[in-house]
Amino acid sequence: MFSKNRVNETPPKTVETDPQPAQVAASAGQSSATKPAMKPKPAASVLSSDLTITGNIRTSGDIQVEGQIEGDIYAHLLTVGETATVRGEVVADDIVVNGHVIGRVRGLKVRLTSTAKVEGDIIHKTIAIESGAHFEGSVQRQEDPLKTSGGDARKPAALPEPTATELSKDS
Repeated sequence: MFSKNRVNETPPKTVETDPQPAQVAASAGQSSATKPAMKPKPAASVLSSDLTITGNIRTSGDIQVEGQIEGDIYAHLLTVGETATVRGEVVADDIVVNGHVIGRVRGLKVRLTSTAKVEGDIIHKTIAIESGAHFEGSVQRQEDPLKTSGGDARKPAALPEPTATELSKDS
């Protein structure tokens, strides 16, 4: 008369791992339909020390820069390595600077380590500057430093379409 509901069954484990959110909800007697399964967070993109990029970089993920960037960077978490140089604005929720940034820094949490060198203004919600860091510019605290007067700084206006001459240079 009564049957076991398959939604609440925990599938057999073949490898010992941490339970997934859907499995935890199922074992607690909740339907997995009420809680969507979470996707694993992708690994940070690493731009190696032998890499030079000219142009803007946008991602909703994490970036670790070890090379040379000439352009703006928009990310969730940005780590500027000791060997890195960024010439442009950097905008991220969390920013850790170990290397050289020439341009404005906008972040909710900004940290300049002892090896950091920043030449430009810093707009932040919270900031930490370690002893030995080199900084030239102004520091301004804002409740939401990622917002600009024209909207969200993480979502800049669309870049202009490349011209036919620029397209032919890529070929």
